[in-house]
This record gives sequence, C-alpha cells and structure tokens, in this order.
Amino acid sequence: MKDKAILVLADGTYFEGYSFGYRGETSGEVVFNTSMTGYQEIITDPSYAGQIVTMTYTQIGNYGINFEDVESEKIFVEGFIVKEYQDFPSNWRSKQTLSEYLIQQKIVAIEGIDTRALVKHIRDFGAQQGIISTTNFNVNELQKKAANLPSLEGQNLVDKVSCKNSYKWSTGDWDLETGYREVKKKGKYFVVAYDFGIKKNILRLMTERGIDVLVVPAEKSYKKILSMNPDGIFLSNGPGDPAAVEYAIENVKNLIGKKPLFGICLGHQILGLAIGCKTYKLKFGHHGGNQPIKNLSNGKVEIAAENHGFAIAENSVPDFVKVTHKNLNDNTVEGIESEKYKFFSVQYHPESSPGPHDSRYLFDNFIKLMEENKWT
Repeated sequence: MKDKAILVLADGTYFEGYSFGYRGETSGEVVFNTSMTGYQEIITDPSYAGQIVTMTYTQIGNYGINFEDVESEKIFVEGFIVKEYQDFPSNWRSKQTLSEYLIQQKIVAIEGIDTRALVKHIRDFGAQQGIISTTNFNVNELQKKAANLPSLEGQNLVDKVSCKNSYKWSTGDWDLETGYREVKKKGKYFVVAYDFGIKKNILRLMTERGIDVLVVPAEKSYKKILSMNPDGIFLSNGPGDPAAVEYAIENVKNLIGKKPLFGICLGHQILGLAIGCKTYKLKFGHHGGNQPIKNLSNGKVEIAAENHGFAIAENSVPDFVKVTHKNLNDNTVEGIESEKYKFFSVQYHPESSPGPHDSRYLFDNFIKLMEENKWT
C-alpha cells in the first residue's frame, strides 16, 4: 500500500497524492520543467537548489538512474513532483530506481497528483513557496508555514552549492564503447571556471575542445584568478538571486577587459550586473528543454534547454553592450556581448544535456575569443 503525501502551496492550493521518495517534509519554491526526458540530470542540477521541481511529462522513472549522467555529486532539488512514477525501469544502463535514489539522498517526492492543474496554477499565479509532507496532512498548518517561507529574491544560494576547493577537470564527451573518456593530452587553452553551481556537461564540452579547466570556488578573488594567467574565464550556472551574490559581481567587475569571459545562466546574470544591468524575477521562470531562442545576429532560432527564474532587464543594458539573443516566448534577454571588452554570455544552456545541440557553437566562440585575445 502506498504512503500518503500532500503538496500545499503558500496560497492554500493543495494536492493529495502518494510518496515515492524519502518520508518527511520539505519546502521550496515550486516550479515546473517541460522536458520529456532527463529527470536525473534535472534533479542533480545545482541550479535547482531552493526549488521543488514538477515534471510536466507524465511518466517519470521509466529508465531508472545511472551514475554517468548526473550533473553533480548529489541531488540538489528540495523536492520532486510527478504525475505517474514508474517503479520498474527498463534501461541497460540503469543501476537503481528513481525512488531508491531519492530515498538514499533523503529527497521527499510526491506522485499521483494532477500535475497539469498544478502547472496551470503556477503559470497563472506565478511560482511560489510550497511544502511536500508525508507526515503532516493539516492543510492550514502547512499553508501558514509555506506562506512564511522566504522568497528566492534576495537569497544567495551559491554558497550552498559551490565547491570548497579548486580542482582540475579532465573528462571529455561520451563514447559509445568506453563511456565518458578521460582526456590525457594537454589542452591548447587554460580556462578558470567559477563554480556558482556548475554542471558536469559544461566541463566535458570544454575539455573535449582542447581546454584545460580549473574549477574554482565562487568566492575566489579576481586577483588570484589573474595571477594564474588563464586564457579565459568561465562564469557558470547556479541557483538563487544573482543580485545577492555580491562578491561574485565585484570579482567580475575587476575581470572585465582583462581576460575573455563566457557566462551561462547565473553567470550571464552576474556578468550583466557587473556591467551595470538590473535583474528581475520572472513570474514562473523558464525551465525545460524546448525553449525557442532567436539569435539576433543571423536570425536563426535555436531550440534550447533553460533553467532560470531571473532575467536581465533589457532597458538597463548599457550602450557598449549588444543584446545577441532573445526568448521568443516572452522576448526576454537571452544573450549579451561586448567586442571591446571581450565577453559574451547566454541565459540558456548550450551544454544541452539532455536537450538539443543547436547552441554548442558557443563553446567554439569562446575558443575563438581566446585565440583572438592571444594576438592583441
């Protein structure tokens, strides 16, 4: 017999279902992700710290969990919501069920609710704080508790997900015969990557392109970065409000114009704040693998993966910076660049794991920028 579970939102909306994760209670901002596959990459993405993720695709768990495709060392979502959990996975790479994985890492999860109704509610009224519980089913108590939870606005969650010590990365892309392969050959370029919540596939794609990557903690000072004399500096994705990560903004201010910079997601927002832009919280954010992004330089539309709840305000972008990409769903800024100061960034995820590969050229653009900088 299945154990009961309940989801209660801050506005009093609630859904009753069943537990398929760890027994207990968890809280966070409830958001939805429109990807049809990739649940294990999603739950291990550090950018989801502070959030409870709802999957819009109905059957989740059907290919189990493998340990090659995780995006970090552990699960970072606060909770997980699905329509139908599949407890009998069928995949030659599967090592355990999704339920076992969630229980092992003490992640509370609920299934059997009307996720379509929940997603429509979030779409109409915005993302909000919520609680999943398998122990307390008093809606009034849970609603009051959820209503008193702090918003993600003003929260620096980078400190919770960033590495504590620097480390070198040497794993490349996937090989059908050997899996993810170790790259032993010395790379042509040396990049220092700020870990604001970095995903493994970002590192793999840089390594695969002949880049030696050193990942450093989010608080590493710009002086120490410049003393390493890297060819380029990467600003990673991550969770929470970018404006709250003040030390990162200050460091990036002092790196602009010194070395080529490439930012993704939170890194894009931090770079924007460092050049004087403003950021704001979106109503329900962009989370999924099917976002249409228009490249303004060539008119092409890229289908991309995204995961963010904040955006750069276009009317705050300074004159010396060019807006390069926009989201066609809501016309928000998705990319910026400055030829003069040798930086560019995108709001979406070109590492695309899982998801379309339309935007991987951005890693090649980073290499071109570093190459050009060597001769100036």
